[in-house]
Amino acid sequence: MLNRVRIDKWLWAVRIFKTRTMAAEACSKGRILINGMEAKPSREVRIGDTIVVRKPPVVYTYKVLGVIDRRQPASKVKEYLEDVTSPEELQKLKIKDTFFIKRDSGKGRPTKKERRLLDKLMNNLNNFDGL
Repeated sequence: MLNRVRIDKWLWAVRIFKTRTMAAEACSKGRILINGMEAKPSREVRIGDTIVVRKPPVVYTYKVLGVIDRRQPASKVKEYLEDVTSPEELQKLKIKDTFFIKRDSGKGRPTKKERRLLDKLMNNLNNFDGL
């Protein structure tokens, strides 16, 4: 069994990212933290490490239970990581902060008056704090 493996390979193997390239890009952009420090794609993961993955709008937190370098079936992933993401972060997935305004086909871009109305509506929604 392995003692350590590259973070980009591990993230891909436990199905956090669809491709290893996507995992490496996330590392390069500073979206991956290992034990509180930014990780380059070549950084090695060890058992017991805490990994934070920023995938907007949610910040996922995982604890490494096992080290692997080959992609695993989804049913076996739980043997290699423990999801310790807070419920508050997971709640962000349920919040839909986007909406769709229907416009008639062929109307083109909104006029200045319509644009102001849309901006006012967006501002009101952003300031809305619930019931």
